[in-house]
Amino acid sequence: MKVLIDAGHGIDTPGKRSPDGSFLEYKWNREVADILLDNLVSRGIDADLVVKETNDISLKTRTMRVNKVCTDLGASNVILVSVHANAAGNGSKWMTAKGWSCYTSKGITKADKLSECLYDWFEAIFANRKIRKDMSDGDRDWEENFYMLSKTKCPAVLLENFFYDNKEECSWLLREETKIWIAYAATMGILKYIAKR
Repeated sequence: MKVLIDAGHGIDTPGKRSPDGSFLEYKWNREVADILLDNLVSRGIDADLVVKETNDISLKTRTMRVNKVCTDLGASNVILVSVHANAAGNGSKWMTAKGWSCYTSKGITKADKLSECLYDWFEAIFANRKIRKDMSDGDRDWEENFYMLSKTKCPAVLLENFFYDNKEECSWLLREETKIWIAYAATMGILKYIAKR
């Protein structure tokens, strides 16, 4: 199993920062992705980053990179985890939305199973935090036809790791221990999926 980790956005992506400028999403995403990568590799999992650049790589190029690995190894032997943090507004003011969520493409797919494994671990580790769920189709994931989720050949999920335009969550997200725990929850969810497949 090859785990591909996508760190969303880039240094040149407009917006994508907290109202006070303390949180830069592209930077935070890469920090968490790096910890996740180290966690997986140290546990013997074949893992790699989709984007090693700091500038924003287009969704089309990111998807092409993922699909090349799928062609080389077989799509059933690859999963994609895209790391993001959420925002309810446009970055100009603090908002009240909070919580963690996981997105998959629409319909019943293998990504749903990966998402469920991730939800299990995030709910366990962040029991005192809001976990956002959409139970309308019988599982917890949110479904959208985001480009990378719908255009990649392998099971793909997008993690929205709490809200950086919520003042309390923003301050909490910036702590090193929070990044470590988020990466750990993602690691364990991925390992659970691999063990069950």
